[in-house]
Amino acid sequence: MKKNTYHENSQSSEKQKIRFIVNPISGTKNKNFILKIIHKYLDKKKYDYEICYTKAKKHATELSLDAAHLKYAAVIAIGGDGTVNEVAKGLIGSKTKMGIIPTGSGNGLARHLYISKNPIKAVNIINNFRFTKMDTIKINDDVFVSVAGIGFDAHIAAKFSKVKKRGFFSYANLVLKEYFSFKPKTFEMIVDGKKETKKALLISFANGSQYGNNIQIAPNARIDDGSFEVVILKNPSFFDRLSTLLRLRYGTIDKSKYFESFKCRSLKIDQKNLVAHIDGEPRVFKDGIEIKPFKKISVLVPSP
Repeated sequence: MKKNTYHENSQSSEKQKIRFIVNPISGTKNKNFILKIIHKYLDKKKYDYEICYTKAKKHATELSLDAAHLKYAAVIAIGGDGTVNEVAKGLIGSKTKMGIIPTGSGNGLARHLYISKNPIKAVNIINNFRFTKMDTIKINDDVFVSVAGIGFDAHIAAKFSKVKKRGFFSYANLVLKEYFSFKPKTFEMIVDGKKETKKALLISFANGSQYGNNIQIAPNARIDDGSFEVVILKNPSFFDRLSTLLRLRYGTIDKSKYFESFKCRSLKIDQKNLVAHIDGEPRVFKDGIEIKPFKKISVLVPSP
């Protein structure tokens, strides 16, 4: 990840309010342990806090938006990339900061930002209140903050959403199971006003660098440059497929001959019933997609 611009907090002596939003079904961890860590390690001289639990899809956005209207200092997502996505949507256009305590299956944005899965370290990031500005990316009527995509990664997201057992090994097993039989597709795109036709195993639209679990599809992506990276992964030969997977795992996919990428500020695909994913959540767009950078939010990050 390239360097971003960071800001230190300037807090008043008055306590600030923080809302923790817990997705009770994300990942595999018991969240009660996390709540005990928060109670013990959060700096209560600086902050008053409350815990809210999500009850359905989009509930995290409602809770986040409410906290922003109440001018809370921060909203902390306790969950995976789907929870982070929903929390971020509620903070767009506000001064309320987003924090992350990663407890999901992949934790792509948290890993991109070097936010530790160790909850004590994650709470200390909140205490320090150091933040950076981050782009959000509009895709039709929705928003993503990390990675969206079409092709193989969207296919996997749809399959993974139905898997009962979460985590890296379940994800890796599914990828290996589907990888050798999936057929590449041809996509026609309008990129910054210019027509492009690409045959690809997958096309990712990256604000952050990875899907999660350190599977890095866009190792050079930046979250603060007002654009997004389009990654085209061509179909590897049979003998190069395993090495391509390893490159994704070890952050060297940009060195592969099957990798192509470019920055852009607008992209449109008119294909009907387009299967995609948004921050790992599967979705079908009936009339194609249009993607462009949206407003920035502030996210809490570790000290250097």
